[in-house]
Amino acid sequence: MNHYYVPHGGHPAQTELLTDRAMFTEAYAVLPRGTMRDIVTNNLPFWEQTRVWVLARPLTGFAETFSQYIVEVQPGGGSDRPETDPKAEGVLFVVEGAMSLTIGGTEHRLEVGGYAFIPPRSDWQVRAAGTDPLRFHWIRKAYEYVEGIEVPEAFVTNEHDVEPGAMAGTDGKWVTTRFVDPTDVRYDMHVNIVTFEPGAVIPFAETHIMEHGLYVLEGKAVYRLNQDWVEVQEGDFMWLRSFCPQACYAGGPGRFRYLLYKDMNRHPRFLV
Repeated sequence: MNHYYVPHGGHPAQTELLTDRAMFTEAYAVLPRGTMRDIVTNNLPFWEQTRVWVLARPLTGFAETFSQYIVEVQPGGGSDRPETDPKAEGVLFVVEGAMSLTIGGTEHRLEVGGYAFIPPRSDWQVRAAGTDPLRFHWIRKAYEYVEGIEVPEAFVTNEHDVEPGAMAGTDGKWVTTRFVDPTDVRYDMHVNIVTFEPGAVIPFAETHIMEHGLYVLEGKAVYRLNQDWVEVQEGDFMWLRSFCPQACYAGGPGRFRYLLYKDMNRHPRFLV
């Protein structure tokens, strides 16, 4: 059974130290879990009994392709009109509670580890199911249409039903749970789960065009971001612009796992 760290809000006591690990640089940002307090939550149009932590938003000159939220819905709450932007596609990933998700009139129940891809212009609704609050990640992107390429259809699955694939040459110490075929160019974003066993590493500084959102679901590590080594733990969020050098060392006693967003399979856009 996998464990996922989930923020519950609250507010720090006056006796706590002010210092924390939060940072925002020209190449990356780190939002430690201690920043996800009651005071920084937001409400969304047409959502009931719901609040969100906005972890990332399109930001000119930084990461421009996606937004990412942690959504907290009280029992019975939810939305019959969750997405107000017809261009937006989305991925939902449940980390606590249960979700009733209806897409095109078909209802699905998502438990912890549940994953859903929702194409743009979809008719969908979401409710917290059961007696406990529902908490999930919601990653949104404006879908980039290409003439002659079909828009992918919606699907629902669970992490436990997807076999992770091992990175070559790592003896299974570095695996990725991929929810879509990486060669399927209908998809212009991937949201995967990456898992490192204790002591496993990314042994070079990845430097590439993809933007990233990395939410640490479990464990801790030392992450190389641009020119800095940064300690991260479960509940922290890393936000990376294109070409930010990145590597990591899983230094904890247990597994290190994160939910990973990246934009894929499209030409870079020209600025006009």
